[in-house]
Amino acid sequence: MNQMFRLDTDRAAAFEGRMIGMINEGALALMVSIGHRTGLFDTMAGMNWANSAEIAEKAGLQARYVREWLGAMTVGRIVDHDPATAAYRLPVEHARVLTRDGEGGNLAVPAQILGLLGDVETDIVECFYQGGGVPYERFTRFHDVMMEDSNQTVLPALIDHILPLADGLVARLEHGISVLDVGCGRGRALNMLAEAFPNSTFTGYDLSRDAIEFARREAKARGHANAAFHVRDCTDLDATVDPESFDFVVTFDAIHDQADPMAVLRGIRKALRPDGVYICQDIKGSHHHHGNMDNMLAPFLYTISTMHCMTVSLAQGGEGLGTMWGCETALAYMADAGFSSVTKHELDHDIMNVFYVCRP
Repeated sequence: MNQMFRLDTDRAAAFEGRMIGMINEGALALMVSIGHRTGLFDTMAGMNWANSAEIAEKAGLQARYVREWLGAMTVGRIVDHDPATAAYRLPVEHARVLTRDGEGGNLAVPAQILGLLGDVETDIVECFYQGGGVPYERFTRFHDVMMEDSNQTVLPALIDHILPLADGLVARLEHGISVLDVGCGRGRALNMLAEAFPNSTFTGYDLSRDAIEFARREAKARGHANAAFHVRDCTDLDATVDPESFDFVVTFDAIHDQADPMAVLRGIRKALRPDGVYICQDIKGSHHHHGNMDNMLAPFLYTISTMHCMTVSLAQGGEGLGTMWGCETALAYMADAGFSSVTKHELDHDIMNVFYVCRP
């Protein structure tokens, strides 16, 4: 046999085992998503040992479905099970990362993304043959999941950790400046800032009409007269934005999935006043595949890139940079967009993102 094609049986067996594990873990991730969406984890966190019927009744759910779900949770070693009493419990060590009140950050939130992406798998396969992309509106519940993720990653860190990355920014916001959020989604961050800094004015742009209407309703309900939200395709931002109209611009994981990211960055640069500042939160990673070998989230991020960020850009005839465009590319784009100073920061609480502080 040709040495090049000789089978390493140990390697083959190890990979077979890995594939079986991968299938099981992927299935468990979907069940974790269901446990989050139905509130089962939150319900069980407040209970001691209980049988499936008691858990279902407490959660207000159908007992037969809860029992089968508990089977997956048991064999997946996510919940404890006592066969002698047919009872279950969620260990406190697991509850801390699976519940809405958990102190460790709710990792069940990103688990929802797998089911969301599964909805468009057939569309993505077609793109492999035909090219093009899957449009934004095909992704059901996208803003629901992104809002949940933002609630536990961006919002808690925004005022005390993210804003102070730019020297003097908090004091300026307190005094009163003009702020723009490009790709604001449902506007949770902007509405939070509008409440915290009533002397400043806040504007949000997003392509999704549903997201903007949600942001407007929240602003109205909270009495934020200093916040305005607009449905806008930011692809032409460079050509349409008023020069030197904002003191502070922010984007949260929004640049890499734009149809024309350079036009957006140039528009942001154009919109900034001479003493303005732009904070860009985007994905931490390398442009090179080999540069991400030690990134614990790299498989997840490349999957999101293939099945969302890259494809929604290509669906608009865009560049399709993808989630993993990399820090090298980001820094080069920001320099080409005309920013004279760009500093890169990492925050201890955020293993997924980096923060670029850019000045005109």
